[in-house]
Amino acid sequence: MNDDDIVAEIGRLADEEHQLELTHVGEGLSPEDSEKLRSIEVALDRCWDLLRQRRARRSAGQDPDAAVARPAPVVEGYQQ
Repeated sequence: MNDDDIVAEIGRLADEEHQLELTHVGEGLSPEDSEKLRSIEVALDRCWDLLRQRRARRSAGQDPDAAVARPAPVVEGYQQ
């Protein structure tokens, strides 16, 4: 994936997240929709992490294509 592909995937996931939230305004999410929302959030975090890695590598004069998507438990374990 190049940066443009990652940004496009972030946009697609964000749209999906917003659509899911909009369809449940004023009511709770079903367990299935809650799980879907959580998986979207994790996918977004992983995409942002990969994009940051690529930008950092490029800024350091390294090959951005050497960046790899980290597993969800690693990305989700970061301190905010």
